[in-house]
Parts: sequence; C-alpha cells; structure tokens
Amino acid sequence: MLPYRTEIRNSPKEQTLKIYLSDISLDKELQNLLEKINGVRMAEVQKSLSRNRVAENLTVFREEGITINDLKIKVDSFLDNFFERVDI
Repeated sequence: MLPYRTEIRNSPKEQTLKIYLSDISLDKELQNLLEKINGVRMAEVQKSLSRNRVAENLTVFREEGITINDLKIKVDSFLDNFFERVDI
C-alpha cells in the first residue's frame, strides 16, 4: 500500500488538496510540516466521511497566487521526500 494519496477537491468556497495517509498517526506531524510549504495557507486534520477511506485526512488550503495543480506538485514532492527518508 502506498504511504499516501492526494486528491484535488472542489468545495463551494475553494479548491483544496486532500491527503489520505496509510498511517494516520503521522497526521499531526505532517500538518505542521505542510504549513511551512510556500503556497500553503493552512492544513488541518479532518474526519473522513466516506466508509471506503481512512478515518482521517489532511486538508490543505492554498494561498492566493498559486494554482491548485502547482500546489499538488509541491505537496506530492514534499511527501515523496518525507516518506523516502522514513523508509530508510
């Protein structure tokens, strides 16, 4: 199983990035780290409503001036590096 999966979501107010982690014990640690990425306005842990998903997810909100696609690329790159270091 992959350590994470990201999805772009469209809400009535704005586009967000959802991150589903295989290990939800990392939610709080990653929330703090994600908020330091340039282009991230805020990250928060939310309960997942769907039955086919992990119990929690991280929702990332973008700052103005960055597209959601560019933010996804940045976050995916960060997570790839994070999990590469964890696996060593």
